[in-house]
Amino acid sequence: MKLVVFGASGGVGQHVVKLALQQGMKVTAFVRTPSKLQISHPFLHIYHGNALQADDVAAAIKGQQAVISCLASSKGLKKSTELGRMVENIAFGMQKHQIKRIIYVASAGIDGEIPGISGKMMMKTLKYPLMDHRHAVDTIVHYNLDYTIIRPMGLTDDAPIGNYREAVEGIPERGKSIARADVANFIMKTLLDPKYIHQSISIAN
Repeated sequence: MKLVVFGASGGVGQHVVKLALQQGMKVTAFVRTPSKLQISHPFLHIYHGNALQADDVAAAIKGQQAVISCLASSKGLKKSTELGRMVENIAFGMQKHQIKRIIYVASAGIDGEIPGISGKMMMKTLKYPLMDHRHAVDTIVHYNLDYTIIRPMGLTDDAPIGNYREAVEGIPERGKSIARADVANFIMKTLLDPKYIHQSISIAN
């Protein structure tokens, strides 16, 4: 399989690139700063581009079989439309080159689904990033793509434990966090399993 990973130099993205290469896939790693991706492999192509530039995005998507987005906004907790605009470029590029399969890593909370007082406080703190992710997800659905939306709980740099709990509605019971490496494992699982197409899944360790 040939796939392009947006946000390939990030915490989840680097794990995805490594796993895909280990599985014999041909990977295009789309990065704004190539020096941040310390991976070398014969099947790896590093594409230096800006996801806010539609031409860059479309060029990277051409010839691929699937798209994985691990993008994050550069604005942190501040109000931003970056994710929405980047995903609009991705969706347009996929439509242009007739690519249907996309996996998008969003965040738990985009559906207001984290329960309890602590959940409400968390979603209030993440108000603007969640709004931006929501815009991105709505764009993906609007373009009628074969999507899987992944809504991880709080991301950690812990060692992967090799398993995770999934929830289509809400979040996994008492779910609080998940290792970035385990998110990457789940991404590769959904990529190869058609039952996850047109699904939005929350995951936690």
